[in-house]
Amino acid sequence: MNHPTPALVTQRAVERLPRLALWLFSAAYLLPGVFGRDPWRSADIVAFGAMWNIAEGNASWLAPAVGNVALDAAPLPYGLGALFIGLFSPWLDPALAARIPFALLLGAVLLLTWYATYHLARTESAQPLPFAFGGEASATDYARAIADGALLALIATLGLLQLGHETTPELAQLFGVALFLYGLAASPFRTAQARLAVPLSLAALASSGAPAIAVALAAVGTVVCLRSRYPPVRRLAAWVAASGILAALLASALDAWAWRIGTYQSLRDAWSMLRLLIWFGWPAWPLALWTLWRWRGHLLDRHMSVPLSAALVALVASIAMGGSDRALMLGMPPLAVLAAFALPTFKRSLAAAIDWFSVFFFSAAALFIWVMYAAVQTGVPAKPAANVARLAPGFAPEFSALALALAVLGSGAWIWLVRWRTGRHRHALWKSLVLPASGVALCWLLSMTLLLPLLDYARSYRPLVQRIALHLPRDACIAAPGMPRSQLAALEYFGRWRVDGAKEAAASGCPFLLLLETRASPLATPDGWTRIATARRPTERDEATVLFRRAAVR
Repeated sequence: MNHPTPALVTQRAVERLPRLALWLFSAAYLLPGVFGRDPWRSADIVAFGAMWNIAEGNASWLAPAVGNVALDAAPLPYGLGALFIGLFSPWLDPALAARIPFALLLGAVLLLTWYATYHLARTESAQPLPFAFGGEASATDYARAIADGALLALIATLGLLQLGHETTPELAQLFGVALFLYGLAASPFRTAQARLAVPLSLAALASSGAPAIAVALAAVGTVVCLRSRYPPVRRLAAWVAASGILAALLASALDAWAWRIGTYQSLRDAWSMLRLLIWFGWPAWPLALWTLWRWRGHLLDRHMSVPLSAALVALVASIAMGGSDRALMLGMPPLAVLAAFALPTFKRSLAAAIDWFSVFFFSAAALFIWVMYAAVQTGVPAKPAANVARLAPGFAPEFSALALALAVLGSGAWIWLVRWRTGRHRHALWKSLVLPASGVALCWLLSMTLLLPLLDYARSYRPLVQRIALHLPRDACIAAPGMPRSQLAALEYFGRWRVDGAKEAAASGCPFLLLLETRASPLATPDGWTRIATARRPTERDEATVLFRRAAVR
């Protein structure tokens, strides 16, 4: 049974979002955070440490490691970062060189999401209802307007903001999902490109540490293709299935299968997962739910089934992994596609609610960042300045005229956009996502310009390593059994020491030992060692790094 489309769209409503504005949106989202900072704690510096070790010849391309501790098999992203470090050495800082390909990957994700949405919106079942006397939107202009909305929805998604700007394997996985989404979406119109995109995307996922995601996408993609009314898409089904098998074989060859099943031991764990779902995909998930309701008679049509199946794979993986935000991130491109199809069914009151919420929320966030910047630079207001001094002791503010100029330009652009949105251009489909997307881009730009020195001081391991270096020679060998991989990477990169985190202290042969101490669990000095120093990150209160020296060493 053919259900009528819920989209009633006039030609006036599909006016084109200026390409210059779209490029500026993307640039304001992509570039901040690439320059002027260290690799940050946790996954960011672990991944960078593996890339740097490969580039320095300290680890194998197929066996990435930090501090002699092997990492998950993800040779594609680690090798990509190592390649760029080698290409730009010694002209660029290794951390900056490693971030370049990942910024390009994020840009490719935005581009692939746009094109995937464009091709899905061109299908017959996705088109708006024709009017009795004409005047409905043309197929191409309608598809372009929906694609513009999907790109804005992806930029506006809160969960992608930080994780999408890290140098981690998950960004390569995100690229793989976006490429797979594009392959399925373009298959009725671009058969050759689809047959190239599908195997490349699944191979990228398998070699980036997500073989189970690759196999799951291949399975649901095969089913979606078999049910299609388009002959080229039905013929693609065998291609998708074969690509999934090849991805599984590639993962086996790389020894990349590593199950990360999580558990929910209490209601608190379930509540944490629910909170993650609520904020991580905002504002795309409410729009996606609206889409599923308004287009409920079309859920088996490809403009719904393709993004819905891909989003469900990421959601199930996140839940199965105990609430993994990095697995959930892989569902953001298909979620943005679903969100875009809500736009032609919006009521004016709902669009106005989104606009006013965006204006108040992001204006308040931007004002907060400016107040914090003023407090750091001038000491006024006094209370925020005192809070910074308490939370980040030892931080010395830095002034950058370039950072200030970019922040002023970004804030001026936000004010202009608010006036533009509330004053004119009320008919374009993508209008409701302009302010959410530009608000996210604004806050990211302000954070990565005005507050970047403070954030870098708080999230980098450089201050900790500098404190440890006061007690160690430059060519020291350090045993660090049980230390987090992030600290192992920081010790190797910032300190240039030889670090062994794989062996016990006695077996390593290193004259120095580093162990973690918490306020709740003080360390006793191990037999045969002398405690010589305790150091902690400036913003850390409960955890310290304790340095020992073998008692026999003088």
